[in-house]
Amino acid sequence: MSTADDKKTQGVDRRAFFRASGGAAVVAAAGMTTGAEPAAAAESDQERKKARYAESEHVKTYYRVNRY
Repeated sequence: MSTADDKKTQGVDRRAFFRASGGAAVVAAAGMTTGAEPAAAAESDQERKKARYAESEHVKTYYRVNRY
């Protein structure tokens, strides 16, 4: 049977570990978002307006299999 003293000698307990790792993740995420410049658009206006849908063979197969 283990006692509280046995648990202290085993090292970091599970709750403290998860509490510390969760805090580290929050700090890392906050560091990535601060001070960053806004992202530039990767597409031009012409690329944004072009037709993107094409009924290719794999799309037709998907429709046929799923009965659309």
